[in-house]
Amino acid sequence: MVKHVKIILIGLCLATNTHAQVWKDSVEVFREKYKKAFLEEANSPLKVDDLQYLQFYEPDSLYQVEGRFSKISDGTIFKIPTSNGKFKEYVKYGEVSFAINGKTLKLNIYRSLALMQIPKYRDYLFVPIKDQTSGKETYGAGRYLDASLKDIKEGKIQLDFNKLYNPYCAFSEGYSCPIPPKENHLPIRIEAGEKLFLKEKGNNH
Repeated sequence: MVKHVKIILIGLCLATNTHAQVWKDSVEVFREKYKKAFLEEANSPLKVDDLQYLQFYEPDSLYQVEGRFSKISDGTIFKIPTSNGKFKEYVKYGEVSFAINGKTLKLNIYRSLALMQIPKYRDYLFVPIKDQTSGKETYGAGRYLDASLKDIKEGKIQLDFNKLYNPYCAFSEGYSCPIPPKENHLPIRIEAGEKLFLKEKGNNH
């Protein structure tokens, strides 16, 4: 009986380790795609030589969370200010409640009115945030997290802050980047995702 229990425990440990490695690999794959996209986008602020200045926190499963999703269905247009003083129109699609280190937190999730008209991005969800690392280890104006309508299952959604990334404005001037609303300012440090760009801003071309 004892031997049987040991075998089960070993099997559970191996399964847990395998899952953790698969998740960590998925974060690395995301980051490689993120870097590659800079070289494929026509209006990209970065060139191949600039990619060496990108830096990220080490993947940490603490910042992969499952939250309770509450849909907001009134369709009210929410105008988010951007870095160049203009506004971009979004719909507040819902709220997600979750916990990190025992602290209960909440974020708004948005849908872009412009992207909703493009079939490829119809399911796209936008989660802009600021946290206690903003302006210190991470870009001062905040960072972004992407999600999809398909990620919402049975009233829950997974958010992986290891996939937080910087807006184009973190790399160069001349872009119009949505500024995270006050409702999406988190009172904790999110030590995950992309850090400050190491090269002097505005000298990337």
